Amino acid sequence: QVQLVESGGGLVQAGGSLRLSCAASGRTFSSYVMGWFRQAPGKEREFVAAISWGGSSTDYADSVKGRFTISRVNAKNTVYLQMNSLKPEDTAVYYCAAADRPKTTPWRTKAPNEFGVWGQGTQVTVSS
Repeated sequence: QVQLVESGGGLVQAGGSLRLSCAASGRTFSSYVMGWFRQAPGKEREFVAAISWGGSSTDYADSVKGRFTISRVNAKNTVYLQMNSLKPEDTAVYYCAAADRPKTTPWRTKAPNEFGVWGQGTQVTVSS
């Protein structure tokens, strides 16, 4: 099982950009579907983006589509979330997550309970 450590969060003005990174330990990183979720104070954790095992397919929440880009480099055991045109409503703790889905099944999932491994989270704050 992998372990995940996020980095790259911080304070940014509205309209700015940040890139989050999630480094995974272990040699089976490429067997996991990877996702990013976020949780704002007083709200439930919500799906942000996901990427298939090899990185050829991606999926996004409507609220971030066109502004955020998820990518992965399996040789580096790392998944990224490039966030552009940030808005105050993007303020949240961002979590990296891994889903151990067999490659014989559809990769696409947005359900938090499908992701069995989580990082500790990194705070993103967007000021207006």
